Amino acid sequence: MSKAMRIHQGSFGRVALLDMDNALIHHAHPHCHVLIKASGADTRFAVGEQLYPLRDDTAVLVNSWEAHSYAHQPGAPRTVILALYIEPRWLGAMQRELNACGNPGFFAQSCGELTPYIRRLADRMAAELLYDDPSGERMEEALFDLMIAIIDRFSEWRTLGGTRYAAPAAGDFRIRQAILFMRGTLGEEFDAARVAAAAGLSRAHMFRLFQQTMAITPALYFNVLRMEAAIDAMAAGLESATEVSGRLGFSAPSHFSRFFRNHQGVTPTEYRRVVNLVDRPGGGRPEAGHA
Repeated sequence: MSKAMRIHQGSFGRVALLDMDNALIHHAHPHCHVLIKASGADTRFAVGEQLYPLRDDTAVLVNSWEAHSYAHQPGAPRTVILALYIEPRWLGAMQRELNACGNPGFFAQSCGELTPYIRRLADRMAAELLYDDPSGERMEEALFDLMIAIIDRFSEWRTLGGTRYAAPAAGDFRIRQAILFMRGTLGEEFDAARVAAAAGLSRAHMFRLFQQTMAITPALYFNVLRMEAAIDAMAAGLESATEVSGRLGFSAPSHFSRFFRNHQGVTPTEYRRVVNLVDRPGGGRPEAGHA
């Protein structure tokens, strides 16, 4: 079974060291997402419908809200993965021009070759996570250095002019209404007909317009919102997994556990056991989907 070795969560997003031997279903994140192999066997991720290699010399790059999955083959050796889930607003606060990292086309390619410098920074971060558990301030400094190196290597961010990211749905009132409805019904089962009615559209028209606007299906978007709410609740530690399961509308805790594991690779209780909240006083994580 896959396991989380270390997870740090804060206003920067999440940094996780994951020992993976199970596939992850098609999912997405409201983050700028980077995957780097830390050790173990070479493996592959699917971004969209195409497979990309994750080796010592490559990174897999996933834009905000871009659908992807982990294509681990049954019986294949384990891989330890350094997974970065970066809040665009955090990077933008560090350097205004990096607001653009929340744009869907921030990474023009889904896989690229690491420089020796990026490899060293990634190895250093993985080692600190595993052995030192760095402080919040040291974590943010190391993470910013690593992300700047990755962005300089793999993004044409300077050509985006530091444009402040706005959610793709901002241009269509009906899709905004659909998203508002989904946010208000996270404790219920997803119902495409009700979402369409809230948007004033037929079910088929809502599905086409949503996918055209957001580049993912309404059901996948709903699952992202639900998963981010679950991650925040488990990290906060104020509710039991059973309470979180009920609040998010799962009919049984086992269904919640399976949902969490299929998206994150570990169970909710395993996530809570290893996560470390490292925000400084006055910090805070932007609400899921508002990156």
